Amino acid sequence: MSQDASQPSDTPHATGAAAPSTGSAGGGEAPLWGDQGQPAPGAGGTGASYRTRDAWAAGGTVFAGVLLCVNGVLHVLQGISAIVEDTVYTRVNGYVYRINLTGWGWILVVLGAIAIVVGWGILKDADWARLTGILLASLSIIFQFMFLPYAPVWSLVVIAIDCFVIWALAVHKPGAKTG
Repeated sequence: MSQDASQPSDTPHATGAAAPSTGSAGGGEAPLWGDQGQPAPGAGGTGASYRTRDAWAAGGTVFAGVLLCVNGVLHVLQGISAIVEDTVYTRVNGYVYRINLTGWGWILVVLGAIAIVVGWGILKDADWARLTGILLASLSIIFQFMFLPYAPVWSLVVIAIDCFVIWALAVHKPGAKTG
């Protein structure tokens, strides 16, 4: 057997012919990107990792949309409970960001209602929803930090969820639309 088993005989590399040039000085390199802006198969082994990362990001974006909707509903419920019954949460004295619980309740209701709309927009793949979702999750982190003394464990959980939402929305880059 005189031919290397790792390269089939019908490829240009096995016959000694040069691969199509990509415009680089090396001349015989395989293109890194295909016609549709996707990594070319066999482009140094990077195509599969880009596809895997994009699949994770796309799935993460859908999950972020669902999390924003659910988080919005939970914010609304949390806010309503703070508005209706001031004794639901522990009273905190001497806290720097102290505000009465009715005020926190209204902040959470408004933030939750906006989160539901933005989450729905992300699920519908609206162009405005990704950036708005990142901004909304950032605001939620700030408000949950300020709400920390009233519900510490819950606030930390929501902050972690918001961090994931920001990551998922920031990483996912939908393909360029061709017209």
